[in-house]
Amino acid sequence: MLLQEILLQPIKNAVAQLFQISIEKVEFQATKKDFEGDITMVVFPLVKQINGLEAMPNRAKLNPLEIGTKIGEYLVENVAVVSKFNVVAGFLNLVISDEYYVTYFNSIKNDNSYGFVTPTEGEKAVMVEYSSPNTNKPLHLGHIRNNLLGYSVAEIIKASGKKVYKTQIINDRGIHICKSMLAWQKFGNGQTPNSTGLKGDKLVGNFYVEFDKAYKVEIASLMAEGKTEEEAKKQAPLILEAQQMLLDWENGKPDVIELWKTMNQWVYDGFSVTYTNLGVDFDSYYYESNTYLLGKDVVEEGLSRGVFFKKEDGSVWIDLTADGLDEKIVLRSDGTSVYMTQDIGTAIQRVRDFSDIGGMVYTVGNEQDYHFKVLFLILKKLGYEWAENLFHLSYGMVELPSGKMKSREGTVVDADDLMAEMTTTAQQISEDLGKLDGYSEEEKASLYKTIGLGALKYYMLKVDPKKQMMFNPEESVDFNGNTGPFIQYTYARIQSILRKATFDYSSESKLLELHEKEKELIKQVQLFPEVIQSAAENHSPALIANYTYDLVKEFNSFYQNVSILGEDNLDKKVFRVQLSKSVSQVIKNAFGLLGINVPERM
Repeated sequence: MLLQEILLQPIKNAVAQLFQISIEKVEFQATKKDFEGDITMVVFPLVKQINGLEAMPNRAKLNPLEIGTKIGEYLVENVAVVSKFNVVAGFLNLVISDEYYVTYFNSIKNDNSYGFVTPTEGEKAVMVEYSSPNTNKPLHLGHIRNNLLGYSVAEIIKASGKKVYKTQIINDRGIHICKSMLAWQKFGNGQTPNSTGLKGDKLVGNFYVEFDKAYKVEIASLMAEGKTEEEAKKQAPLILEAQQMLLDWENGKPDVIELWKTMNQWVYDGFSVTYTNLGVDFDSYYYESNTYLLGKDVVEEGLSRGVFFKKEDGSVWIDLTADGLDEKIVLRSDGTSVYMTQDIGTAIQRVRDFSDIGGMVYTVGNEQDYHFKVLFLILKKLGYEWAENLFHLSYGMVELPSGKMKSREGTVVDADDLMAEMTTTAQQISEDLGKLDGYSEEEKASLYKTIGLGALKYYMLKVDPKKQMMFNPEESVDFNGNTGPFIQYTYARIQSILRKATFDYSSESKLLELHEKEKELIKQVQLFPEVIQSAAENHSPALIANYTYDLVKEFNSFYQNVSILGEDNLDKKVFRVQLSKSVSQVIKNAFGLLGINVPERM
């Protein structure tokens, strides 16, 4: 049982007996490193209650030190796990007996899913959307952060005790798709992924860049003839052809539809390889070509109920000024939908497709913050109960030391290239360290990928999602500090200890006294379930990442200060091996929530 659960009722009893008042809540926090103690009760909230009007009228006022001392004395006398206490200002620091920590450890040491909660039967599920790419270019560095965040948040929410569906909406229609198609028709000479040896998403992305180059040449030519830049952009033959192709697609012109299907499939095949290499997956896929008309009927129905209103030109809007926002269009005057209409319809369709959905998480960059405020508010006003449980996992952009990226100019950092580069960097560092004797070439290749991708993922996920970040590939593969490889190395070190422990270490520990480092390590392990719940509630893999780093630091301090396999006392040796094994299991579980593998050897 957790300390807070053990201490809550005795503290309530103490306050009732000592001060004749009842309390509902007790505020706990970890004891600060400067003071002796394992858990701290915050006394300040009680002072006003104890000295207030409801307290005994003839009793002298008590200060926080006096209140804390009286509660501490009560707990030492009445609660077996509390061995002593000290009070600093308004903080009651409690020292917990070693016996409690040994008992707690024995209760969790064989639980390989420690910290994870099994979903309750009948509880509502959460759908997490991430990736959501365009089919005119390959995935890039920004998509990597999106995918890693979305996948990790889905895994964390699942570990917290909820059923989770992973999904994405693929932006497979629009003028940008037609640009790639038109460029392939004009400059492709029948190229295919098979004929070029290129992944399909890369081939299509190349034609998106080709369109932009040719388009700029046409703009420059028209401007040389005296057109303004704005006029040239609108009148360039290429953009006019792309616009016509979009109209042809919307009208179902067979040859355009056939080309669209062919080139999109090339991209899907390419995406599939990238997702597999990145280690992310999905339970369902939605396509904009199927969803862009969704929502129109909902808008019409909302119009009849007064949720929306129609302007003189026939366009339909919603007035959100009373909610601190503005008026938002949901149908154009010609009756066509906008992105907001589509997103309204898609959200409703998802709940129809998965009837147990009770909430959704949208992993989308922070440039869309306003869009999602409006979307969520509209769905609430339409009366959908699940709209109360919608969350925008808003994240900052990723930049490299070289600056921002632009897809149409071909200056993006390709996701596949980046993963390959990370693997190569891991290989170079591993070879320099020279610890791979006895590895086969296949084992080496697997290890390089595990380290390289672990470095990439950890570096991305240890940063609070809301923050913009600079990605430094070299820094991320450092084997020291707050990095993936440093944590992976500690895991591998523990596996080495376990391989060398050739004795039976499965028996239950009967230790009565712990080394200070053992106690601190168990306290850190004990935090894991709480960290999972907090990470799920805050949609923040960074909490898991940085917890794991703190755990590894604590283990390394334990490793350096306490003899494990060299210990003469068998009970102590068995306990320390068990503790090491449990730490490695928590590392593995925590990294699993981040989508990171751990190597058995490094």
